[in-house]
Amino acid sequence: MKRTFLLTVSVMLTIAGQAQMRIETDSYTPDPAPVVSGKTLYVFTGHDMDTATYFRMPDWQLFSTRDMKHWKNHGVVMTTATFQWARQGDNAWASQAIERNGKWYWYVAAEDNTNHLHGIGVAVADRPEGPWTDPIGKPLIPGNWGYIDPTVFIDDDGQAYLFWGNNGCWYAKLNEDMISIDTSFANQGICDMRSMLDDEAQFGPRVMKQDYQYNKKMLKTNFEEAPWIYKIGDTYFLEYAAGGVPEHWAYSTAKSIHGPWHYEGRITDEAPGSFTIHGGTIRFRGKNYLFYHDGIPSGGNGFRRSTAILKFKRQKDGRIPKITLPQNK
Repeated sequence: MKRTFLLTVSVMLTIAGQAQMRIETDSYTPDPAPVVSGKTLYVFTGHDMDTATYFRMPDWQLFSTRDMKHWKNHGVVMTTATFQWARQGDNAWASQAIERNGKWYWYVAAEDNTNHLHGIGVAVADRPEGPWTDPIGKPLIPGNWGYIDPTVFIDDDGQAYLFWGNNGCWYAKLNEDMISIDTSFANQGICDMRSMLDDEAQFGPRVMKQDYQYNKKMLKTNFEEAPWIYKIGDTYFLEYAAGGVPEHWAYSTAKSIHGPWHYEGRITDEAPGSFTIHGGTIRFRGKNYLFYHDGIPSGGNGFRRSTAILKFKRQKDGRIPKITLPQNK
C-alpha cells in the first residue's frame, strides 16, 4: 500500500451529539499518546500491520497538529531496530513520550530478548521527529509478565515517575536524567500496586470477563492495563483500561501519587470494534480531548485499530463526565 506523508486533515463525524475526530492516514494507529509542546500537539502511536490477525506491530508513528483540524503525518519515526536488545520487526507495543530540558524521552514496550517478555525501553531525541537513539543499550525496566503500557509524568517538584502494567500496575521514580530509575525507592526501585488494585474503593468492582486473565480462584479489581497519569491542581488522575476484556476506560484520583486512590468510575464504555481501548486525556488550546482507539475503520478487527478523538468538558473540580463513544462511521 502506498504511503503518503503530506499535510492531512482530520475527519469529523457527528453521531448522537458527539463530534468525533480522526487523523487522516492510510495506516492503523493504535495506542495514541498525546503530548503538548508549545503550540503543537504531538500524538505518538503504535502501528498495526494492514493484515494483522494478532498484535503485529513493527514500529511507532508520529502525528502533529496546531489546530486539531490540520494534521501532519510524520510517518514511522522509530522502529525496533533502535533497541538492539528487543525482538526485531514485531512486538513494538504501546508507548508515551515527554519533553524535558530540551530533550525528548520516549518510553516504549518492546519484547526483551533476555526474558522473552515485554519490558520498558527508553529512547532519546532532540525533537519528536527524531532521530531516536537508545542511550543505555538495554531495557530501562527488564522484561517481566505484565510489563507493558508505560506512562510518564513530571510532578510539580520536578520528580518524574514512570507507571506501567497489564493485569497489575507498577511505578518507579525516574532520576533527573530520565534514563535511569531511583533504585533506593521501594523494592529495587519498583513499587507494586497490587494491594491498592485489590481494593474496590480504589479501583472499582472486581470483575472476571475472561478466565485466562487470572487463576479462577483469584479476584481482581477494575484495573486492566494502560495507565495514564497526570495532575490537575493538587489532585492526581490515573486513567486506565478497565473491566477485563473487552475493556472500557475508567479512572481513579488521589491526593498523593503514592495513593490511596479513589475510584471515580467509567469515562467511557467499551470501544466499538475493538476489545482494547488505550489512550488518555489532554488539554490543548483551552479545550479537553479524549484520545483512544477503536476498530471502526477496519470493520471491527480488534488487531487493526485506529485513533479517535472526542472533545469534552471537565467538571469544575476537574473530574471527567461519562463520555459516549460513537458506534459507527
